[in-house]
Amino acid sequence: MKLTEFVIKEAILPTLKATSKEAVIREMVASLKASGTISAEHEEAVIAAILKREELGSTGIGNGVAVPHTKHASVEKLSATVAISQAGVDFASLDGEDVFILFMVVSPPDRPGDHLRGLENISRHLRSPDFCKFLRQSSNTVDIWDLLVERDESERES
Repeated sequence: MKLTEFVIKEAILPTLKATSKEAVIREMVASLKASGTISAEHEEAVIAAILKREELGSTGIGNGVAVPHTKHASVEKLSATVAISQAGVDFASLDGEDVFILFMVVSPPDRPGDHLRGLENISRHLRSPDFCKFLRQSSNTVDIWDLLVERDESERES
C-alpha cells in the first residue's frame, strides 16, 4: 500500500494554523471535508470519533509526530491527510514533546485491515529521521506530495 493511494492531496495542510489538539483535529477534518472526502453532515461526528480515540491514549507517538485516527462509516475507503505545524502543538505525546507532523487517518469500519495497513505504512515512514526532517521543511502542498511520491517509489525499488 502506497502513501499516495490513501493520502488525499487536496486535503494536505502545509501550514497548520491551529495551536491546540482539538483545534488541530478540527482543522484537519475540515480539510478532508473541503476535499470532498468527508461530507459536511458527518464532519462533527468524525471529529467526535477522533477526540474519543484520543481519550484512550494520545496518538502523539513521539519525535514530533502524531497520527490521529478513527474508523467512521461516512468514508468509503481509507483516507488520510498530512499537516505540518511550524510552531508545534501540545498533543500530550508519549515523550512530552510538541508535535510538528500530523497524519490523520479515517477509514470505513468494515475495512479494519486497510486501517491497520495504513497506520503501519505511515508509522514505518515516520521512523525515518530524513523523511520527518524533509516533511518539516516542506512549505507547500506540492513539496509534501512530492516527498510522499518519492517515498512510495523508493519503497518499490527496495
